[in-house]
Amino acid sequence: MSDDTVKLSSIGRLMRGRWRLLIALALLGAAIGAVSSLLLSPGYRTSASVLLLGHRQSDELLTEAQVAQSTTVLDHAASALGWNVSVTQLQKSVTAAVTDGNIIQITGTADTPEKAQRLTDEVAQQYVAFSGQLVTNSTDGTAQQFQQQKEALRQQIALTGQRISDLAKTSQGTNVEGVQIRTQLEALRTQLTEAMNKLDQADAASGQAKMSVMGPAERPAGPAAPTLAQLAAGGAVVFFLAGLAGHLFMARADKRLRSETEIAAALGSPLLAAVDVPDEPEKTPASFWVKLRQLVWDDRPWDMPPFPAAADRDALTIRYRRVLSRIRGGSPNGVRVLILVAADDPTAHKAVSRLALTAGGERGLAPVVLRLADVSARRPTVPEDDQVAGVVVVLTAGTRTGWELVGIAEACTDAGHRVLGAVVTHRTGPVPTAPRVEPPVEVMAGPGL
Repeated sequence: MSDDTVKLSSIGRLMRGRWRLLIALALLGAAIGAVSSLLLSPGYRTSASVLLLGHRQSDELLTEAQVAQSTTVLDHAASALGWNVSVTQLQKSVTAAVTDGNIIQITGTADTPEKAQRLTDEVAQQYVAFSGQLVTNSTDGTAQQFQQQKEALRQQIALTGQRISDLAKTSQGTNVEGVQIRTQLEALRTQLTEAMNKLDQADAASGQAKMSVMGPAERPAGPAAPTLAQLAAGGAVVFFLAGLAGHLFMARADKRLRSETEIAAALGSPLLAAVDVPDEPEKTPASFWVKLRQLVWDDRPWDMPPFPAAADRDALTIRYRRVLSRIRGGSPNGVRVLILVAADDPTAHKAVSRLALTAGGERGLAPVVLRLADVSARRPTVPEDDQVAGVVVVLTAGTRTGWELVGIAEACTDAGHRVLGAVVTHRTGPVPTAPRVEPPVEVMAGPGL
């Protein structure tokens, strides 16, 4: 699969071969997501809106939002709630933001809907009270000054209006004096406009404390996102996809040969046969952890097409007899061969044991003598033997790279042996036991019966 693109068929084969492990990973991810909800789930959340009356600049609205979540407001709210919580804890649970219009939205978060509603309402009320107190304290000392300024502005407006009226009466004509008078008249009108703007700003300053809460906060019907269910589902999906991606990545990075033709080409020899090695049930009872590992993990390669297993033990024996027949090659006097097996390939060792057992049970055929030699796949050393006709390499598909097989073939050449062929083994499930057929019971009929 290392040179192929990832196809849907590959993903389907992966899910069929590793579905138990993927389900275990999904359950693990769900458990981690559920545990992380204790830290990541915000709880219940609700909001209350405070309307600020009058014209406000954008920077003034941002300042009001900072005031709403200031330590002074939160300290008053903590005292009124009586929950024995600090201001630092409330700062993590209360936020304020500017929304459309002159509205400050205060959001509170708590572990229950009732607490979230009460916290938000209390902070909104304390914010309104604190802002009103700030404006009152600032206007008490300057109220008289504001009143004097407004009175002076009104007098200036009245004098300016009178001056404009006088000039209007004398500004008839088109001479130079009339032009100057009209110029003065325009200047006076500009002063009048500035005075009226200042008066409006003074009136607006006196109404800065006008704000109100636009109703109590709603009691939340459910917890805010991300909830425990969302985190658990997200963890399951993430771990499941990570398992899929990990298997696909390892399969693409794996350079071990899986095809019988590729194995034979790397050895430079013909392919004698491909046989199945059934998994035998363990005789000793396995421990709990071994059973759990067997339940979750299947060490058979998933990225190989399923090998057609033998229907029963008789069919399996016939397959191994065919291998011996091909090794014999029609020799009437029998043959002696050297069997090379990698030391870390238990499946190939089982196949060699079954080959030896099958060879010992043959009667009336030319004998096949098998000499077993374990070699290291990384640094193979083949023993010299002048009595053998050649070497037969037995290996399991998907266990050796092409360079390792080339090294084995070169080691055989150095030892003076010819590679007769390769036997590729495949792990399969246990061989089903053929049902026992009882012999028919003969019934004799007679006149005395």
